[in-house]
Amino acid sequence: MSSIRAVIVEDSRLARNELKALLKAHSDVELVGEAENVDDGLALIQKEAPDLLFLDINMPEKDGFELLEMLDEVPITVFTTAFDEYAIKSFEYNALDYLLKPISDDRFAKALDKVRSQMAGEEQSSDESGGGRLSNQSQIFIKDGEACWLVRIEEIQLFEIVGNYTRVHFKEHSPLLYKSLQQIEDKLPEAQFFRANRQQIVNTEFIAGITPWFNGKLKLEMKNGEEVEVSRRQSAQFKDKMSF
Repeated sequence: MSSIRAVIVEDSRLARNELKALLKAHSDVELVGEAENVDDGLALIQKEAPDLLFLDINMPEKDGFELLEMLDEVPITVFTTAFDEYAIKSFEYNALDYLLKPISDDRFAKALDKVRSQMAGEEQSSDESGGGRLSNQSQIFIKDGEACWLVRIEEIQLFEIVGNYTRVHFKEHSPLLYKSLQQIEDKLPEAQFFRANRQQIVNTEFIAGITPWFNGKLKLEMKNGEEVEVSRRQSAQFKDKMSF
């Protein structure tokens, strides 16, 4: 596995120095930058495209969750926090891990072991994608009201237009993502996702059944119970794609 490129976004200089000192014991992790606030962190992540993000949750002006909301693709994220309440909340965001300050050497090492394991899976997945698209293991951040999630692309069953936004169906959730369906389609792995019609994109791994429909169309039954009608134009492409 290649070296792990990491960034730190943390408002406390003392905490940033603590993380840098801990990283010295792990030669496979390269620190490519650090930032003390969300805006600088966003610019840094967009420039460096790191594999790993050490992210403070509670920062002035904008918090760590707001940073994640600004990103098209979220790196592997390890939250750092001095507050238990935030540490508990971070699990709702599906972060890889959280580190409670002050951070021990052993606890830090265990977090990096999780990072290495996840990256090993991501490297295999990224080999199968290309053209600037996301891989199945890529994460996107979704915030809908007070609820937030970090979701792997492979977990999403269906995207559909709702006004100017897109509803994302995964597990038992269906929050709104504040991006257009076209923006999303341009980033999705083509092998796994298919534009069924003007309103919906499906994850072909979650198709439970296919039924011939009117006027040469097809109807898809998704594993979550949703039914999707494939337009006549797209039905021919779908048959070729799925060898149906």
